[in-house]
Amino acid sequence: MPETDTPDLRLRLQREPRSEPGRFARAWQRRWVRIVAYLAAIGLGGILILWILVSRDLPSVDKLRAYEPPLPTNVRGGDGTPIHSYARLRRVELSYPEYPPLLVKAFLAAEDRTFFEHHGVDYPGIASAILINLKSDKRPVGASTITQQVAKNLLVGNQVSYIRKAREAVLAYKIEDALTKQQILELYLNQIELGRNAAGVEAASHAYFDKELDELSLAQLAYIAILPKGPSNYSPERNYDRAIKRRNFVLSEMLRNDFITQAQYQGAITQPLGTVARRAPKMERNAGYFVEEVRRQLLDRFGETDKAGPYSVYSGGLWVRTSFDPRLQGYAQDALREGLLRYDGGRGWSGPIRHLDDITPDRWLQPLLDTNIGLDYSNWRAGIVIAKDGDTATLGFADGTTGPLPRYAAQMPVRGVGGTAFPALKVGDILAVAENGNSYALRSIPRVSGAFVVEEPSTGRVLAMQGGFDSRLGSFNRATQAMRQPGSTIKPIVYSAALGTGMTPASIVVDGPFCVYQGARLGNKCFRNFGNMRAAGPHTMRWGIEQSRNLMTVRTAATVGMPNVVDYIQRLGVSSTKLPPYLSYALGAGETTVSRMVNAYAMLVNHGRQMSPTLIDYVQDRRGKVIWPANWRACDRCNARDWDGQAMPRPTQRWRQAIDAMTAYQMVHITEGVIQRGTATVLRDLGRPIMGKTGTTTGPTDVWFVGGTPQMVGGLYIGFDSPRNLGGAVQGGTFAAPIFKSFAVKAFKDLPVLPFRAPPGIRMVRIDRASGRPVFGTFPTDSDPKAGVIWEAFKPASEPRRTRRGTEDALPKATATSAARPTERPRDSDFLQREGGIY
Repeated sequence: MPETDTPDLRLRLQREPRSEPGRFARAWQRRWVRIVAYLAAIGLGGILILWILVSRDLPSVDKLRAYEPPLPTNVRGGDGTPIHSYARLRRVELSYPEYPPLLVKAFLAAEDRTFFEHHGVDYPGIASAILINLKSDKRPVGASTITQQVAKNLLVGNQVSYIRKAREAVLAYKIEDALTKQQILELYLNQIELGRNAAGVEAASHAYFDKELDELSLAQLAYIAILPKGPSNYSPERNYDRAIKRRNFVLSEMLRNDFITQAQYQGAITQPLGTVARRAPKMERNAGYFVEEVRRQLLDRFGETDKAGPYSVYSGGLWVRTSFDPRLQGYAQDALREGLLRYDGGRGWSGPIRHLDDITPDRWLQPLLDTNIGLDYSNWRAGIVIAKDGDTATLGFADGTTGPLPRYAAQMPVRGVGGTAFPALKVGDILAVAENGNSYALRSIPRVSGAFVVEEPSTGRVLAMQGGFDSRLGSFNRATQAMRQPGSTIKPIVYSAALGTGMTPASIVVDGPFCVYQGARLGNKCFRNFGNMRAAGPHTMRWGIEQSRNLMTVRTAATVGMPNVVDYIQRLGVSSTKLPPYLSYALGAGETTVSRMVNAYAMLVNHGRQMSPTLIDYVQDRRGKVIWPANWRACDRCNARDWDGQAMPRPTQRWRQAIDAMTAYQMVHITEGVIQRGTATVLRDLGRPIMGKTGTTTGPTDVWFVGGTPQMVGGLYIGFDSPRNLGGAVQGGTFAAPIFKSFAVKAFKDLPVLPFRAPPGIRMVRIDRASGRPVFGTFPTDSDPKAGVIWEAFKPASEPRRTRRGTEDALPKATATSAARPTERPRDSDFLQREGGIY
C-alpha cells in the first residue's frame, strides 16, 4: 500500500498554523442551534405566508374616507313638517363635535378605554382572549378595539374565525394611519346597531328615551353605551336587572378612569333605566295612504336598497318634499270615515279584523305587533282577545296593556249570522273597541269602503288622499288602485266633446227614447234615465247635465260620435288608453280611479291644460341637492316679503292644452248649475262658486261626487271592494255630495271666495234658462238659483243672435261667472285676465 503522507508534506503541515472556526460556525455546529434556526425560519415563513393570506384582498381604507352610512328617506309635507320616514333601520348621522363628551367617555369605558393610546390593536386584551378561548369550546371571545369594530362592521364582515380577526387587526392598523381618532369614533357611533331598529346613538336615544341625545342624563348615556354588546341582552322589557347591572359596571369603569366624579357616580347608579315603551316614530297619523303612495312612486324611480343606486329609498338618505296638507287631509279623512260609519250603522257587527292562532295569556304581544294593525279613529283601539272567562273577555293592546270587554258592551248582532257578538268572540280575534269608562266596548269596522282625493287645479298637486277607513287595516289604496265605474261623473267629459265639436250650452237635445241596433243576436239596446224617469222632451244641454239625464247624454254622444268622446276621455286622463267607441262608456261604464277623475275635473278648472296629479314636489339627496325633477328650478323671489318693484315672479309651467280652454270653461260654468239647480244642491248653501257633478252607477254599486272651487277640487266614491248593491236610497246627490259637504264646510271656511276665471274670448250672454234663447232688457239675479234668465258662456260667433232690431243693451263681455255690468270700472283682474291670469 503506498504511503499517503510524504516527509515534506508532514513537515509543511507542522510549520503552518491551523485556522480556528468562526463564532457563527462554531455555534452552527451545535445541534440545538440548528434546530432553533430551522424552527425560526419556519415560523417566519409561516408568518409571511399568513400575512400574505390575511392581507390579500383586504378592502381599501379609502372607502372609509368616502363612507356614507345608509340613511332613511325623510318625507315632509307642503309646509316642511316631517310626516314620515322610510327606514329598515332608524339612523341620524352626527359629526364628532355633536356627541356629548360623557357619551364618548361612556363608550370608551364600556368598549375600549385605551382607545386614544393604542394604534388599533389591544395586545394585552388579545392575549387574555386567547387564553380564555383555549380553555373553552364556546364561541370565541374577542378583544376588538373600537377601530377593529369599525373594520369589521364596514369592511371585513362578521364571520366567526381567527382569520377574520387577523384581517380585522391588519385593517385596524391601516385605518389608524388613514383616519384620526375622532373620525374613527364618528364612524363607529353613527353605524352601530343598538336595537329597536335604531342604528347610531342619536336614533337609539329617540328609540329608548324619546329624547335628543344631548338631553340624556349620565345614567341614560351609560345605558346606550352597553347596547353594542347585544341589545336583546339588556332589553328593558325582558332583562331589566341585567341591564341595570351592566349599566352600573360602565359607570364604575368611568369612575375608575376618572371620567366622572364620585358624586356623579353615586347619583347615576341610583336612577332607574327610564326607558320608554317601544313605539313607532312620531309622524303624521293621518298620512298613511298618502305616504304609501309616495313610497310606491319613489321605489319605481330610485329603487329599494343601495344595490339599485345611491338614491335608494331605504339607504339613500333622501329628503322628499310633498304637497301633503295635514289640515285638509284631516278634514277628508274625517268626512269619509263618518260617511262610511253612517252607511254601516245599525247593520250589525262585521266580525273581527283578523284572527291569530296559538294566542295565550303569556304569548300575544309580539304576534299582535307583527300584524301592524292599529286604529286612530276617535277613541278606538285595536285589541286582541287573549282570554275569555264567563261574561268578560280580556283584551291585549300594542302598548302591552290589557283591559276587560264585558258581555254587555258586545251585544250588537252579528251581521249575516244572527245572535249577539260576545258569544262569537274567540281567543285570537283582533277587534275594534272603544274606551268605555274602566272597560271597553265593541265597535264594528265598516265593510263598505271608498276613497277621497283633493287636488290643487292650478298645479296638479295632490293635497290630501284617503284610500279607505284606515291605512293600518290594509295598504290597498282605493284612491289610486281601485278601478271603479265613474257613473254620471263622466258626463261633463262627454259634453265637453260635444262643445268641442260645435254644440253650445244652449243647444237643444231631446230627452226621449233612444235605442241602438246591436245586430241580429243582441237586437236593440234601449237606454233609459236613472230611476226609469220618464223622458222630458227637448231641453238645453245645460239642463241635461244639471239633471243628469242619461237619454240626453247618449243621444249627444251618438251625435258627436263616440270616437270623439273616448278621445276626450283619454285626453283628460280618465283612461290611459283609448276606450272602444261603445255608447255605454258615455254613461260611465268604463273603469277609472278617483285620482284620475279628480285630475280630469282639475284640468277643466285649469282651462283644459294637461297635467298629471303629483304628490312629490321635489326630491333632494342627503346633501340637499335637488335630484328630481331633473329640470327643477327654484322660483326666485317667490318668498319675498314685499313687492320689490320688479316683474312678478312666475313659476315655469310646461303644460300643453289637452282640450280647448273655452270648451273647458263652458263645462265648468255649466257644472256650477249642478250645484245651484241640479243633483248636488246640498252644496248650494256654502255660498261660493262651486262646480261639480254627482254619479250613481247601476245598482247602485258606487256613488260619486267630484267638484270644487278655483283653489281646490276634490272627489270621492263610496262602494264595496267587491261591488254589490248599496241600496236604492243611496245616490250620489244624497250620500256622496253630503260627505263632500262635511269636508268643504271646514276646508272652505277661510278660503277666499273667488269666481272661476274665463279665458279670453268667452262671451257671457243673457239667455232664457229653459229655452236657451237670448234675452234682452233684463239681467240675471244671483239671489234666485232657479231664475228664468241666466248668464251663459259662449265661444265667439256661437252665441244666439238677435232676430229683430231693438233698443236693448249690447251683449256684455264678461271675465267671470258673476254678472258684469257694462258700466263697471276697469279692474286689476281685467288686466290679469287679458294677460292670461296667474297660474
